[in-house]
Amino acid sequence: MAGTLYLIPNTLGPAATDNASPLAHIIPVEVQAITARLGYFVAENAKTTRAFLKLIDVQVPLARPLQEIKIAELNVNSDPQTLPTLLKPILEGSDGGLISEAGVPAVADPGANLVRLAHAQGITVKPLVGPSSLLLAVMASGLSGQNFAFNGYLPVDPASRIKRIRQLEERARHEKQTQFFIETPYRNAAMLETLATTCQPKTLICVATDLTLPNENIQTKTASKWKADLAANKGPDLQKKPTVFLLLAE
Repeated sequence: MAGTLYLIPNTLGPAATDNASPLAHIIPVEVQAITARLGYFVAENAKTTRAFLKLIDVQVPLARPLQEIKIAELNVNSDPQTLPTLLKPILEGSDGGLISEAGVPAVADPGANLVRLAHAQGITVKPLVGPSSLLLAVMASGLSGQNFAFNGYLPVDPASRIKRIRQLEERARHEKQTQFFIETPYRNAAMLETLATTCQPKTLICVATDLTLPNENIQTKTASKWKADLAANKGPDLQKKPTVFLLLAE
């Protein structure tokens, strides 16, 4: 009988290591307990996954030594042909966990294809509760939580990016639908500037940065207010910080 594939949430950034329970406010203890008993994981990066398991071990001792836990890597550079191999231990009866680099697996994450294959092969898939930067951003934005769409990354080319932003703004206006997306952290400031200068003055723009982390910052303003703040050098510090951008046009 096949095992279960658990979808294990990760932190959204570095956890405080000086805390007796560093994950207590982010990952439920029941989720930590499931994670601690597993001996096989599929992860984007083995090194950072080991660091995450060390934090789990602080509150819920691992069932086996860390060096005995097998971690197979699955990331954007992985060959899709290797997916069946990654599920083999689970098909043979072992429970396994899928872990993203940050947040929940299979959402804006290469693990989605593995989950699809697990379903095709009759493996039970069990999602576990944890932080999703995307849903947290929608919750805190004040924009529509009834109708929203995630758009991944926008084009890097400036002209294509402006065109895409205008398309999303029109869609937001026509469908009353919050549009949100992410950016490579070192391009966050450029993204906000483009949004402020491209969108209509009354379009609402939310910038949600470092969610669940000590320096968390969430601000929703009109495009005209963002433009004025940036001109006065009063914009938020977004440099190399995980950020979600949201917009809703009236």
